[in-house]
Order: sequence, then C-alpha cells, then structure tokens
Amino acid sequence: MRQWLDRSVLGGVFLPRIILVLVSIVVAACASRPINEQITEIDHNSGYRPNLLIPKRENNDRSTLFILSFSGGGTRAASFSYGVLEELRRTEVTIDGEQRRLIDEVDLITGVSGGSFTALSYALYGDQLFDEYEQRFLKRNVQSALMWRALNPFNWGKLMSRNYGRSELAAEYYDEILFENATYADLQDSPGPIVIAVGTDMTIGTRFGFFQYDFDLICSNLDSVNLSRAAATSSAVPVVLSPVTFNNYGGTCDYEYPLWVKDILEVEPHERPAGRALERYKDMTALHDGANRPYLHLVDGGVSDNIGVRGVLETLQEAFISRDFYHERGLDTIDRVVVIVADAHSTDSRDWEKKESPPGMIKQLLQSSGVPIERYSFETIELMKDRAAIAEWRRELMVARLRLKGMSEEEARKRVPKIDVHVMAVSFDQIVDPERRGQVQDLPTSFVLPAEDVDNLREVAGELLRQSPEFREMLRSYRIEIGD
Repeated sequence: MRQWLDRSVLGGVFLPRIILVLVSIVVAACASRPINEQITEIDHNSGYRPNLLIPKRENNDRSTLFILSFSGGGTRAASFSYGVLEELRRTEVTIDGEQRRLIDEVDLITGVSGGSFTALSYALYGDQLFDEYEQRFLKRNVQSALMWRALNPFNWGKLMSRNYGRSELAAEYYDEILFENATYADLQDSPGPIVIAVGTDMTIGTRFGFFQYDFDLICSNLDSVNLSRAAATSSAVPVVLSPVTFNNYGGTCDYEYPLWVKDILEVEPHERPAGRALERYKDMTALHDGANRPYLHLVDGGVSDNIGVRGVLETLQEAFISRDFYHERGLDTIDRVVVIVADAHSTDSRDWEKKESPPGMIKQLLQSSGVPIERYSFETIELMKDRAAIAEWRRELMVARLRLKGMSEEEARKRVPKIDVHVMAVSFDQIVDPERRGQVQDLPTSFVLPAEDVDNLREVAGELLRQSPEFREMLRSYRIEIGD
C-alpha cells in the first residue's frame, strides 16, 4: 500500500508538473529574438536624430549644446548618474531673465551599461522618474531576479534556442519593471533630452549607438526597437550575458556617407583629427557591409567606450574638419558645447604586490580587462579637454591656411566652425575623505546594492558637482546667474 501510495503521489502530483515543464521547454525552444525592421529608403527628416529633435525643445538655449555622459558600472553607475540628474534638477538658474532648472537645459545624454538605464528612463518618464526610479530599479535586486529567471525551467527552452540568449531574457525583465514595452517611437515627442545608449560590435570592437544615424548604416528603423533592448545591449557584459544580435541590412538602402567623409579625404593625412575620423570611416564601412556581415553581435558599450563620450569627441572633430557636416547636423547656431561626465568607475582595493602568490584566474581576467578600459576612459576625457584647449588655436591656423590659398578672411572663418568646449568630469577620485572615497570605490559592478549605498552614491554625485570648479566656471561662461 505504501509503495502504491508513493507511486500514486509521484504520478498524481509530480509527473504532471514534469510533463508541463518538458512541454514548456519544447515550446520555448522555438523562441526567437526580435527582428529589427529593414528600410530601403532613408528619410533624413524623420527618426530619432539629435539635429531634428533638439531644436523642437521649447525655451532651450540654442547657442549651447549641453551634454551629459553616464558611464558604465551596474547599479553603482545608475545611482551615481541619477544623483547628477537630481543635482541639476535642484540647481535654479537665471537665463535671459527667466528662472529655470539647469536640468531643462540638457540636450543630449549618452549612456553606457548601468548609466544607460538612468538616461533612457529619464528620456521616457521625465520628472516622473524622480518619484519612481529608486523603487522600480535602483533599490531592486535586479541581479537576483535575472539569475532566477535563467534558472527557471520554464525559460530553459528559450535559452537553448540559438536565436535567443540571456540578454533577451533580461530585456523582457527590464520591460516588466521599468520600460513597459516602450520603443524609440515613444520618445519622438518627448520634451526631454535625446539619449544615445552605446553598445559595442564584438567583431570589430567599434561602438554602436542607438540613434537613427547608426541604424541608417545597417538600413534599419530604430523606431520599432524597444528601449529595454537598447539597455540590455549596452549592459551585456561579455560571458555573464549574451551578445544582442541585430540583422544588418547594410547595402540595401540608399545610404550615403556623411558629408565630412568627402571633406576628410581631402585633408592632409598627417592631420590628427583627420586620422581619427578616417578610423571612424573604416568602422562605418564595416558596419555598412551587410552582404559580408549580415548580423551584428553587440555587447556592453563599456568595452569600446566606458564613459560614453567617444562619440561626442569624434563628432566635434568631424564638425571641425567639415563645414558641410557642421551644417548637416544642425550645429550652425551652436558656439558652445558643455559636457559633464559622470564617471563611476570602480577601483577595488588590491594588495597583490604584498603577497608572493599571484591573484587567481578570475581576478586576473577582471584586472586585464578593467585596467585598459579605465585608462582608455581617462585618455578620452583628456582628449576632450585638449580639444577644448587648442580649438581656437587650430581654428586660427586653418583660417590662415585658407587665406594663403586665396580665400577672404570672412569666407575662411565661415568655412572653419568655431565651438568653445567646456568639459568636466565628476568621479570618485575627487572625494577628499579617503575613507568615504574607499566606500564608493570598492562597491561592486553588479545590478544590486544596499539601499544605503544607493543613497550615498546619489549624495556624493551632487556634492562633487556642486564643488567642481569647472562646473561653477561653466555656469559663469554660460551666462547664468547661480541662485543661492
């Protein structure tokens, strides 16, 4: 009787569940990733393009392009960048006699990995973000939820599919808790800033931005892409999460390279900006080659640009070289660019040099990838500052060269754009108190942090921005009176 009962229980209770799981696995094995929409014609007068959408913003200073750049670093970076937004929201300023919040002057935000969540959420929700973001994302154990979804037998079929990976599963979760299936089409009428989430093409190592210009390269429509997929791409840490795959239709539409490409080919090869721009041109030709590269496999944007400012640097260089490109991207009214970089990179305490035995394999891998990224980020910020420092000198030199070729001074100055660039970075390195600095620098790069650490990161971000000499100088140069 006991044996019969045990078999009966097994058959009556557990067997149906097992069958249900097996059926679910079989059905889910047919799961496939979303397919990005193909286009055959490019409409330069529509789509998620900064030059189209930024001028539509009301009561915005057209002479200044105000850019924020949010680095990668999981919840640590998301919290730190959120603190920057909070401080800009608190900062009351006077512009042309009108009292305004400084956050309303922000035109563009670039976001990488954890920073992309804050940026995309602000673009979608605006001021509503400040009422909901903490509970919906920052103080939620996102990492544990993702892990349990991967371990859930009902998802195994999906994960066994060749066309569906862990990042797609993550994107579904991000929609549930944060983005609510919103697409880039939903951002078209947003009064807030343009947001460019950054990923990395794992094949050639170049950055790929979620805005229509980069989607033009692959002859695809960004409007139908979910914000959750952009965030999942930008935070797809190699190995931990799967690459996010997009169809590359490059070569099937009427794509034409930007006007700076033609101009740059005429610049002397030894010109440094031209050299960097030519590298970008090579990356663009590779991305546009859909015949030989029918798929793009994108990973964490931090692999190519962990602070999200490389694209801004390259655009300024390209605009400086090409007056036609300068006009094409709607930069004619701009004479000042303000860039604030929220850099939440971590530097875990290490005492390896004090021990005879070397660190283990995992620590070696993390160190070998993290250090080059940190150094690359530092050099990018320095390049931005150098660009700002020598911009006027280079402009005068190029004006002089054009005049030697017979061009009038007026024509020469119209040909060479003038842009003043103000760059400032807030990072943990600027915290004076070593104990407090260590508290935030040692925080892990993960998608879960204790609530008190989230609040501390927000507070630190605000303090660093307020105390920044560059920030206060920028406000004065921006013709803003700072309120008490």
